[in-house]
Amino acid sequence: MSDLAIASSGLTKRFPSPGLTKWVRGGQLAVDHVDLAVPRGSVYGFLGPNGSGKTTTIRMLLGLAHATGGTAELLGVPMPQGATTVLSRVGSLVEGPAFYPYLSGWDNLARYDAADRTATAGTARARIGEALERVGLTAAARKRYRNYSLGMKQRLAIAAALLAPRDLIILDEPTNGLDPQGTREVRSLVRQIAADGITVFVSSHLLAEVEQVSTHVGVMRLGKLVFQGELAELRRTAAPRVVVRTGDVAAAAEVLAKLGLAAPVEGDDLVTAEIGSTAPEKITAELVHAGVGVRGLTVEAPSLEDLFVGLTGEGFDVEN
Repeated sequence: MSDLAIASSGLTKRFPSPGLTKWVRGGQLAVDHVDLAVPRGSVYGFLGPNGSGKTTTIRMLLGLAHATGGTAELLGVPMPQGATTVLSRVGSLVEGPAFYPYLSGWDNLARYDAADRTATAGTARARIGEALERVGLTAAARKRYRNYSLGMKQRLAIAAALLAPRDLIILDEPTNGLDPQGTREVRSLVRQIAADGITVFVSSHLLAEVEQVSTHVGVMRLGKLVFQGELAELRRTAAPRVVVRTGDVAAAAEVLAKLGLAAPVEGDDLVTAEIGSTAPEKITAELVHAGVGVRGLTVEAPSLEDLFVGLTGEGFDVEN
């Protein structure tokens, strides 16, 4: 699987049942046999409502949590066995940044860099300066971390992940809590990282964030991976629907059913159905022929939000 940056097979995590201090059979199943396939060079949006198992999956991939079943690989190296071999090529931001508030952005990165056993001390200044420039924080390098905005804090965390050359970046909810400007800054940064040929794995519950930057998506629901593939493939999973606005909903629904349109749904003043291969002109003609007064007829493709709600049974936050 050399063409995959992240691969897992049957990855599973159970937590102890409430009130128990150790794992027992039948504990809480947080991640349920997840088979990830993240192509190298992709921007992979890992989507799902809060509590769907995204962060737990990421922690297992990075060796921060023990899997109770299945296997995982990063850049072709088995985890957690190969952690010391591969993690120097993987940058990550999991569950928010952690820095010293009384130190500057530069000094915080210097401590991160000093903790890296693979880094060369003589080139530390150049690496830190380059990482800060890459995330747009050069002007704030000597500013104390506690005076950073939330967006600046997130960008500093990404800078820490970019201190060394990386082949894979894993970001867990990188825009969580950010205002629209901060969200746009992080989104632009993800695009820049991907343009350098680095695989980016972005976990999020924000549809707009993922839709605008991702080439591939995986959708989680209650610990299960319910969809995985290219973003365009996800859009093709739901058929367009015809929407007929009329004062005679029951009669219109009967006409659509006779035409063989699938899954007609009646509303207060409209009826919808999957249009399939039936031409809209034919639907209009049949409605008129049956004496149904047509106030309007449109063909609508499902929105990305509609597709996710259909997959997960829950709504997503779609704010920018």
